Amino acid sequence: MPIKAGDFILADYTCKVKESGDIVDTTIAKVAEEAKLHKHEAVYEPMFIVVGEGWVTKGFDEGLLGLEAGKTATIEVSPEKGYGTRDPTKIRLIPLRRFKADGVTPVPGMQLEIDRKPALIRSVGAGRVQVDFNHPLAGKTLIYELSVASVIEAKEEKIKAVIHRRLPGVAKEKFGLSLAEKELTVEIPEEAFFLEGLQLAKRMILTDLEKLTPEIEKISFIEVFKKPKPPEAKPPVEAKPEQVQASPGIEQPAQTQ
Repeated sequence: MPIKAGDFILADYTCKVKESGDIVDTTIAKVAEEAKLHKHEAVYEPMFIVVGEGWVTKGFDEGLLGLEAGKTATIEVSPEKGYGTRDPTKIRLIPLRRFKADGVTPVPGMQLEIDRKPALIRSVGAGRVQVDFNHPLAGKTLIYELSVASVIEAKEEKIKAVIHRRLPGVAKEKFGLSLAEKELTVEIPEEAFFLEGLQLAKRMILTDLEKLTPEIEKISFIEVFKKPKPPEAKPPVEAKPEQVQASPGIEQPAQTQ
């Protein structure tokens, strides 16, 4: 059945820049390693997408419509429907002393955050640094080679996919779900208790589910600490009567009848 807006899908893809052929993103670990893009903290698996929700670029989102699960496809995304065209006004000169005051030594190609915005160092001159606030892929035509792994149909699997999107470091099978009429209870496993940003992730999960599952009116999160089971006690070893052995050269007393 062709994919339509609102479908919950899992898709593997590799994204290349059309002009150079460089791979810039992928969901496949082997491809990431070969392209020297592999990140140890990243989770490589089919990407969860709700078609039409704007979770990917507009061109990619539109290109998913009409595809079928289990089949491969190629989607070409123009800059206008990707990361936008390059904007010369987003290139600024910043005094070098500002970086040194923060303990940063800028070099061309360095990516960092300035004023809470991602930026790229283009060049370093005498006392000034050229900083580009355009997205690194702005002005690029992108080619997505993808395969739609599956379309998620079951409600509980949809909910688990939403949770896993916000907490990818924990296997979605570890989350317990209790769904009764218009109420949902999510049991968070111990593996997630100390993850950085857990509270923010819960708020984002709540926002996602309120939009994607409007029929659910109440959502509760439960964090259960399970006390480890004590080791099983071993049965006592039954003492055996001591056996008296005769020592050489020592006569044992005779037993009285």
